[in-house]
Amino acid sequence: MSIIILHEPQGPLYKHIMSNQEFTLTDDAALRIQQIIADQKMTPEHGLRITVEGGGCSGFQYKMDMDDVKAADDHVFKNGPSIVFIDDISMPYLKDSILEFKSNLGGAMFKINNPNASSSCGCGVSFDMKD
Repeated sequence: MSIIILHEPQGPLYKHIMSNQEFTLTDDAALRIQQIIADQKMTPEHGLRITVEGGGCSGFQYKMDMDDVKAADDHVFKNGPSIVFIDDISMPYLKDSILEFKSNLGGAMFKINNPNASSSCGCGVSFDMKD
């Protein structure tokens, strides 16, 4: 399964979100996570794992996978039954970010609105951090 992630440093305001001081998961993103779990016949313990890795054209890139194992250093964020896992190393890069899911005529994708990113490349998967 392929998940496309876009970075938008200046995102809109959201009215229906589950907020946490460190990370926000919108209702649309939570619903899409539940749809993936149902479509792939995964267990309710599965969630979306978001990691930040070095690479891409801007220096860092987002990676997303479905996972059902909480690591000892994971930060766990929930909206209803939906779970997002973020490891301790990736968390500073994603602090105060918003995960949303958008669907339109051009396609459907998860988007990360990251206030810590100063720029992103044209593909939207890689980003650079503010100084």
